[in-house]
Amino acid sequence: MALRELASLEKYLGLKKPNKYSTQGDKKVPVLQNNNAPPLVGLVTIACHLAKEAKRPELLGDGAEGRAVVQQWLEYRVTKLDGHAKEDIRSILKDLNLYLQDKVYLAGNQFTLADVLMYYGIHTIVLDLAVQEKEQYVNVARWFDHIQHHPGVRHHLPPVVVLRNRLYTSRHH
Repeated sequence: MALRELASLEKYLGLKKPNKYSTQGDKKVPVLQNNNAPPLVGLVTIACHLAKEAKRPELLGDGAEGRAVVQQWLEYRVTKLDGHAKEDIRSILKDLNLYLQDKVYLAGNQFTLADVLMYYGIHTIVLDLAVQEKEQYVNVARWFDHIQHHPGVRHHLPPVVVLRNRLYTSRHH
């Protein structure tokens, strides 16, 4: 999965020459084969390298605090989201929903690499949610829909229908 994400990220970043990737270990950690340097290992390391290669430093966050928030979410992606157990999904969605309550993007008001990689990582979870579950996590649904419509992000993934308005209420009139 990470290899497809990196290929999509390359397309989003407008990198012309595709990189050569492999995986290592049981968890299939991505490895970027660098011609003139040692290989780069890990989704976050490679994604940050690609953003720098594409001369898109704004994707890594503005200022020290912004960069730290982006790194925090990239770390969350690989430590909490990747390889999560089925029983962890509700907790992940609840935490993310609460965090996004007053934010447009994961790093506040700026679209970053954290949004791209979290979107890729959470896509299958949101795809499997029932309508009522999407309504339960309204901030996640709003953020997810916003990211999937960001130009160039959703390369290899099917679109997910996210209802914007509730079709019914819990009260009977």
